[in-house]
Amino acid sequence: MVLNQATLKRDGVQDYVSLRTTALIISAYAIFIIGYFLATPEVTYDAWIGLFSNLAMKGATLITLVCIMVHTRIGLWQVLTDYVKGAKLRAFLAFVLNLMAVAYVVVGLIVLWGV
Repeated sequence: MVLNQATLKRDGVQDYVSLRTTALIISAYAIFIIGYFLATPEVTYDAWIGLFSNLAMKGATLITLVCIMVHTRIGLWQVLTDYVKGAKLRAFLAFVLNLMAVAYVVVGLIVLWGV
């Protein structure tokens, strides 16, 4: 009898669903920002601060930043396992690039919540 165990291993379906979900969220955020630029006649510093001082906008930006990180991590894993054959080099590159993805989210949070 096979039991469903919670593990840290991923499978193809989980990656597929995660990539599509994060892509939809990132696309929705991008469409909103493009719409904001098109609807606002003059985007000034005060208008930009007004947009990002709203808690809902901060939450949406936070969710989008995390989705970008998840999307990047899955994509990097797929590319590195396909094209980098050396295990040590692949592990090093994965570590550095995932660290950069986390740093991107941290810097985004510092900038976002500093407004």
